[in-house]
Amino acid sequence: MNTSRKLLLLTALLSVMYAIPTMAQIAHKVTFDAPSAFYVGNAKMPASSYTVTQPNFDDNLLLIEDADGSHSVFVEYVVAPTDTPRPQTDVTFKKYGTVEFLSAIWIQGRNSEMQILPSKAEQNAAKAADAEKHSLSAKNTGETK
Repeated sequence: MNTSRKLLLLTALLSVMYAIPTMAQIAHKVTFDAPSAFYVGNAKMPASSYTVTQPNFDDNLLLIEDADGSHSVFVEYVVAPTDTPRPQTDVTFKKYGTVEFLSAIWIQGRNSEMQILPSKAEQNAAKAADAEKHSLSAKNTGETK
């Protein structure tokens, strides 16, 4: 294979690799109201109104912060492609017994979700009980990238 073909193939591969993470980025913020306490990573968050932002578009890292700024946490996520665009923006929780964990954020019109990486506590909870999933409506206040 000559050098120009190798370069073209490398460019195409890099374009695909960089396009996949951008499918679910948050350009401004997602807001939601949590009616009860929940965990994000290892942090316990109280019932409150929350804002989700992505401080750096180059990282798969989200900042989740309550309305008064007294509770906040950075959490990693992975992009999981779906077959159809999401009809609305929402957040999904997994409930094990009485304990809830934030598990995903969906952006309206996107063919992907941002899956929050499970913490050690969530992994342990999953061993002890089956998860019940439920979603809360959220609002995306800005354009998605």
